Amino acid sequence: MRRLVGTVAAWVRASHPLPVLAVTAVAAGLAVSYGRHAAGTVTVVAAVLAGQLSVGWLNDLVDARRDAETGRAGKPVAAGRLSRPAVAAGVLAAAVAAVALSLPSGLPATAVHLAALVSAWAYDLGAKKSALSVLPYALSFGLLPAFVSLGLPGAPLPPVWLMAAAALLGCAAHFVNVLPDLADDLAVGVRGLPHRLGAGRSRAVAAALVLVTSVLLVLGPSGAVSGARLAAVPAVVLIIGAGWLLGRRPGSRAAFHAVLTVAVVDVVLLLSTGVPTAA
Repeated sequence: MRRLVGTVAAWVRASHPLPVLAVTAVAAGLAVSYGRHAAGTVTVVAAVLAGQLSVGWLNDLVDARRDAETGRAGKPVAAGRLSRPAVAAGVLAAAVAAVALSLPSGLPATAVHLAALVSAWAYDLGAKKSALSVLPYALSFGLLPAFVSLGLPGAPLPPVWLMAAAALLGCAAHFVNVLPDLADDLAVGVRGLPHRLGAGRSRAVAAALVLVTSVLLVLGPSGAVSGARLAAVPAVVLIIGAGWLLGRRPGSRAAFHAVLTVAVVDVVLLLSTGVPTAA
């Protein structure tokens, strides 16, 4: 039993569980905000969860050699706690499940979700090393609202402001996610956009992106802006400010956790206002 629990824990850790849960939670919030029925919400959440598992496992699989070289003991594949063939099979199974679970939402939604996943896989497979490393995050996150809305009757598109907010939040996640590993990444030849900008500039860019995201979610929906929605903006400033200060310590993931917290705030905003579709 102890060995089984250890194996399950290794699979969970290799998936990058916090980002997986955060993105899945955003998808669930979007589905509820759009008024998807219970079965539709379940399939959307399951599809996104499967897709994110495939992305996380692929990331650890591709980075296994580099992780071993830099001594990242917390990486199950690099540490030998999970075999590479097993993780490769897991990536494939999760990818197939993600596409299959997208089909109940219709072919347009499935195509959009597949495009988002291809973008995320491309990041894992090499885009992370280039100056354009932020683009897969922008595309994959920006397409998430479209995947959810296209499953509604008539396959409507989401409003532009919502897709822009999702894309900006994804970009912010990219900048802060790599901060703790900047030195290790540079040592093995990974030079994405955050690596080229440096830690200080990357934190500043991430903070600005998160703030703009929250402003879009507050001002984007039609109608009068309530006091509760306006209060979200200073709350986000405080969260990001705390993440900025704590994240200056070497190896800290405080900035990344702050962005994940803001993502939860953004989901609450969506649930409180509802989301219209584009005309």
